[in-house]
Amino acid sequence: MLGMVALAGAGLAGWSAFAARKAEELAPADGLFMHLPGGRLHYVDLGPKDAPALVMIHGLMGQLRNFSHSLAERLIADHRVILVDRPGWGYSTIKGSRPGIAGQAASVAALIEQLDLDRPLVVGHSLGGAVALALGLGRPELIRGLSLIAPLSQPVDRAPGAFVGLLAPAPLRFAAAWLGAAPMGTLTRPSMARAVFAPDPVPGDFVTRGGGALAIRPKSYMAGSFELLHVRSEMIKLRARYAEMRVPVAILFGAQDRLLDPTLNGEQTAREIPGATLTLVDGGHMLPVTHPDVTAAWLRGIMA
Repeated sequence: MLGMVALAGAGLAGWSAFAARKAEELAPADGLFMHLPGGRLHYVDLGPKDAPALVMIHGLMGQLRNFSHSLAERLIADHRVILVDRPGWGYSTIKGSRPGIAGQAASVAALIEQLDLDRPLVVGHSLGGAVALALGLGRPELIRGLSLIAPLSQPVDRAPGAFVGLLAPAPLRFAAAWLGAAPMGTLTRPSMARAVFAPDPVPGDFVTRGGGALAIRPKSYMAGSFELLHVRSEMIKLRARYAEMRVPVAILFGAQDRLLDPTLNGEQTAREIPGATLTLVDGGHMLPVTHPDVTAAWLRGIMA
């Protein structure tokens, strides 16, 4: 019996490794790498180097192709657009302990400094919005403002239904990542994508051009599980400092977002951050992919 269990485990781990390689073939690294004390960041640098800069930070189970799918191309004619894989996501790696929201914000700050960017506008989508908020509070001198797209900006009591499968306790996280993430992810990816995008349709090329294939890797499961289990306590600390925000903050939300509540994460946050504004548009959670024209026009208005 033990031999059969070991054989089954080895088979599942082998399948996970195979699926991860195939996912990386579908959505390979397409940027540059910057070595930092906490690991290595994968980023893409687009547009004129002397143009006003934007730095874009993706959300949970995402990577930088969430922005390059549709949004970045609408801005690069006259803006420098930096897309970054958050630490532990996409093709960014970590060294030592896994960083939380504040640690990830510090890595983005280091990227801004090493690229010698002149006070870029920081764009954060979903959980990337939380990282952007931490950056605005921790290093306001580096940036001109925050543009938050469907951000996680408030503590929430329970994970969105699409992500409950990530809630493995820390002692079981590694085993769940290598024995279950790829097989289950392969089976549930279509329904999970529909839940994240709803009510908007999922683009047919999101798996490749949008980087969706990378979500089934064990690495992604490990990162997602860690963030879901720690994010509430971090958001409580972050929210307590909103009155200290000294950079302009603008929030864009899809009125039909089914992943994060626009009233809680949009309206309430806009009230709590001095001078923050909220814009509601028709659409769901993945506005940079499904409504890139609206999102780009909103960003251009803020930059202007």
